[in-house]
Amino acid sequence: MMNFLVKTIANASALAVAIWLVGGLTLTGGNAGDKTLTLLGVALLFGLVNWVVKPVVSLLALPLFILTLGLITLVINALMLLLTSWLADSLDLSFHVDGFWAALLGGLIVSVVSWALNVVIPDRD
Repeated sequence: MMNFLVKTIANASALAVAIWLVGGLTLTGGNAGDKTLTLLGVALLFGLVNWVVKPVVSLLALPLFILTLGLITLVINALMLLLTSWLADSLDLSFHVDGFWAALLGGLIVSVVSWALNVVIPDRD
């Protein structure tokens, strides 16, 4: 349970950095408390998308992994961020990704920040 909470906060932090750096990623809302709760909700949604959908897409894209020497991962991360944006809109969470290029850059930033946080905060498993 504690590991899940730490991973969710790490995801939220990575998303916050991406929102701060990429103009096409927006998180709107009232005060800082509302934005924090929305960011945590989006982080949970993003984690769920990455847990359920990403492995299936990665398996289907296996030939492209080989052909592109793994660079297709950037596109898959962008698609997961776009799917999260669409689902967040469906759930009335005020998170939006404005197009593929913003998603590509945002996915890259989220991946790098998540990797760095996972290095600093290793798994207990």
